[in-house]
Amino acid sequence: MTNPQIDYAAMAAQWRAERETTLKASRVELLAQLRALGISEVAVQYEGYGDSGNVEDVTVQPAEVQLPEALATEVGDFAWSLAYHHHPGFENNEGGYGTLTWDITADSVTLDHADRYVECSHSYDEGL
Repeated sequence: MTNPQIDYAAMAAQWRAERETTLKASRVELLAQLRALGISEVAVQYEGYGDSGNVEDVTVQPAEVQLPEALATEVGDFAWSLAYHHHPGFENNEGGYGTLTWDITADSVTLDHADRYVECSHSYDEGL
């Protein structure tokens, strides 16, 4: 049974604040590691639909820098979490997709995201 005393708006705000704190900490940690490798840019492509999704690709610039697999996974997880933070539930139904581009030098993130949806136009004519 639903507890009428629960403040769902406050709970959602708390969860959002916790996610922001986690994302900021991850960003600081990843930024240091990526800069140490001489990486100037990271691009992460992701896609989700039908209640699931994943990171499709993680690329870095300069291209000759080899991103360790564990770090690539961490970067992908960060990108997915950031996309989800700004577009919660995008992986449901028709889904969504996008690219997170992170300028490591300037520590600036651009999120290019698209949501898919089904549109329906219905008409009903009787007694014409």
